[in-house]
Amino acid sequence: MGKEALREEQGDYIMRDSEKRRKGFGIMKKIVILADTHGLLREEVKEELRKADLIFHAGDINTQKIVDELKGYARLVVVRGNNDKEWAEGMPKDVFVEEEGIRFYMVHNKKEIPKDLNGVDVVIYGHSHKYEAEEKEGILWLNPGSCGKRRFHQEITYCVMEADQGRYEIRKILIPQEG
Repeated sequence: MGKEALREEQGDYIMRDSEKRRKGFGIMKKIVILADTHGLLREEVKEELRKADLIFHAGDINTQKIVDELKGYARLVVVRGNNDKEWAEGMPKDVFVEEEGIRFYMVHNKKEIPKDLNGVDVVIYGHSHKYEAEEKEGILWLNPGSCGKRRFHQEITYCVMEADQGRYEIRKILIPQEG
């Protein structure tokens, strides 16, 4: 992958210091990427949020209470999803953000992504509740899936990105199914 490494793993993966030095990483910034929580922040997700430097949420949060809780963990960048109703009217539908030399574009629904993504390194979206991570034409297209209420018998997932100086590494976090 062009931006260091794309990883899909269950459980934790932490780069050893020697790996960071070999890959040229300095101090890594931890970015937790969520979507479609639908009013539920699971304890497993909260554990990861406690270690976050930045949180991206690609919409369908469903309550201001969740937004306020997320802000208590780290700096929050959020967009409005189709289920974020009147309470979220002031929330942007999409955002462009640069962090650690990486240019992000985030929107809830993949169908609303503009054709011109000039200068964008990572596109974050949600809506489908299905984890996807694919590089196309030098851009990472990332849907962290849903770590809220289970729907459609899909996996419960989110994503963690370690970023530094224009490089990143992602990992899929899979929360085991109950019972």
